[in-house]
Amino acid sequence: MLAATFFCALTAFLAVVLLTQALPVALCFSLFASALPWAALNWQASKRRAVLRELWPDAVDHLRSAVRAGMSLPEALSQLGQSGPEPLREPFAEFARDYRSGQTTELALQRLRERLADPVGDRIVVALNIAREVGGSDLGKLLSTLAEFLRENARTRSELEARQSWTRNAAKLAVAAPWIVVLLLSTQPEAAEAYRGMTGLAVLGAGLAISALCYRVMLRLGALPSEERVFA
Repeated sequence: MLAATFFCALTAFLAVVLLTQALPVALCFSLFASALPWAALNWQASKRRAVLRELWPDAVDHLRSAVRAGMSLPEALSQLGQSGPEPLREPFAEFARDYRSGQTTELALQRLRERLADPVGDRIVVALNIAREVGGSDLGKLLSTLAEFLRENARTRSELEARQSWTRNAAKLAVAAPWIVVLLLSTQPEAAEAYRGMTGLAVLGAGLAISALCYRVMLRLGALPSEERVFA
C-alpha cells in the first residue's frame, strides 16, 4: 500500500508538472492521487461486505437443511465448505480441516470467526456456539429465524445504500469540480504563474483544507451506521 501510494503521488505530480509547470498545483494533485490506493482498498472491503451480506442467508439455509437432515453442527458447517456459496467455501473448508485434525468445536469455531472477519459471520458463529453449549432441539428454528432476519437486514441496507449513493456522489462532485477548474486554468501560462507565488500557494492550501473538511462533513451526514465486529 505504501509503494502504491508513493507511485500514484509521484505519477500525478510529474504529470501535472509537465502539464502546468506549477509546482503548488502538482503538489495538491499528488495528495489527491496518494489517496487512490486507500480508496480502492475501502471500496473492495465495502464490496466484499455487500457480497457476503447477500450470501449469508443462503449459507444459513444450507446449514439449517443439513441440521434438519440429522447432521451434527460440525458436520453441517463442514458441508458448507463443499456445497455452500462459493465465496464462503474456503473458510468453512478450513473449519472442516481444523475439526478433523482433532481441535475442539469451540476452538474451530473461533478460528472460523477469525477467518471470516465479517460482522455477520461473528454473530452467526457466536449464536451457533451458544446453541451448541445450551443444547436442545430449537437449532433449526433458530437458523430459520436468523436467515429471515439476515434477508430483511440485507434488503433494508441495500435500499439505504442506494439512496446514500446520491449524497456520496454529490460530495465527490462538489469536491472535484473546483479542482478540475484549477487544473484547466493552470494550463494557461498566466494562471500557472499566479499559482506559483505565495498568494497562489495560500489560496491552494486554503482550498485544499476547505475541500477536505466539506467532503468529510458531507460524508458524515450521509453515512450509514457501520456494522462493527462487536464479538471480535
